[in-house]
Amino acid sequence: MKENRIKELREEQGLSQSELARRARIGSTNLNAIEHGRIYAWPKARRSLAKALKVTQKELFPEE
Repeated sequence: MKENRIKELREEQGLSQSELARRARIGSTNLNAIEHGRIYAWPKARRSLAKALKVTQKELFPEE
């Protein structure tokens, strides 16, 4: 899986995984798997995570 900056940005903003999952409206188990590169983040999840973290998708997934 490709690298992402979810954990880095989440921690910079002082958010727990459960709080980010709530804000992005995705399951915390899925967030954990996406954050650690175990599963692919589909476009809807990418948009939701970027919006919840107030960044662009490009900032969140820089290698793609």
